[in-house]
Amino acid sequence: MTPAVHLVGATVARSGRVVVHGVDLAIAGGSWFGLIGANGSGKTSLLRALAGRLPFAGGSCRVNGDELVTDRAARALRVSFAPPADKLPDALRARDVLELVGGAIDGVRSRIADLEAALGLAELLDRWIGDCSAGMRQRIAIASAFAGGHAVVVLDEPFNWLDPVAIFDLRQAMRTRVHGGLTLITALHDLGTLATACDTGLMLADGKVAMTLDEQRLKAAGHDPQAFEIQTIDLLRSRTA
Repeated sequence: MTPAVHLVGATVARSGRVVVHGVDLAIAGGSWFGLIGANGSGKTSLLRALAGRLPFAGGSCRVNGDELVTDRAARALRVSFAPPADKLPDALRARDVLELVGGAIDGVRSRIADLEAALGLAELLDRWIGDCSAGMRQRIAIASAFAGGHAVVVLDEPFNWLDPVAIFDLRQAMRTRVHGGLTLITALHDLGTLATACDTGLMLADGKVAMTLDEQRLKAAGHDPQAFEIQTIDLLRSRTA
């Protein structure tokens, strides 16, 4: 079966410096892929390039079988990416942000009804972004990633600034969407979420693949998350020392 996302030798440069070196990965459609690594490991740069927000400097990037490594616009159309919550414009309301991405608000709300409930979005629709807390902004940013109805969604540390109830409800809603065919790619710092929610993943260190996390390994991690956490932290320490 053709992967929903397939990178071979993917390389990303920032300001003339290579920050992601020759990454290979294959993500099956209808699965949740987790990307972990220390700060500065290249996670965000890789995800931004995948979603067309940055160029690739080399390698191959196929989305549903189509080679798009040189076509940023096509990647941006195929792969949704949540904007940084702190960059949302203060002078817009939540509904304005969602309409910019997904069109008329009634259509957006219909597409994201399950997520709207999980994120408590109804009470935020008419609130000005400038009056929102960090957690509220994060809820709006996440909702905007789903507003366009994309089949592939990228979220960079989506659980930052959310309270425990919102984290639980959002995880459940996103897992239901994955079961329904969504391909979800998330950068994470929470090893518990990686072990219990993701189907596959990988660890980046200094822009290179340090560990590939296949389905079998993550299933084992879910059964013994403490052992997985110790093993993963030890590897991260060794690669960042």
